[in-house]
Amino acid sequence: MLQSIGTRVRQERLNQNRTQAEIASGAGIALNVVKQLENGAGCTLRNFIRVLRALDKLEQLDLFLPEPGVSPLQLLAFEGRRRKEASGNRGRKVQSA
Repeated sequence: MLQSIGTRVRQERLNQNRTQAEIASGAGIALNVVKQLENGAGCTLRNFIRVLRALDKLEQLDLFLPEPGVSPLQLLAFEGRRRKEASGNRGRKVQSA
């Protein structure tokens, strides 16, 4: 999997006609980190995010791991506790302006 990610990062960099040094500089990381990533040796998640940002591809993480929604089972569990109507001003005096 690391090899596949590295290959994809390399291909995107080449598609943008940018050097490894340009990506490293834009990401604020060492050139060696970009080389290792592209060669399939991997890197930290922080550095991977920096590389994606330098490639202007950070939004691709949303496609890979979308924001989780509320599961139908959780909705059912909370259904009994959900308010059905407002209580209004019962027991409270309404002050007029």
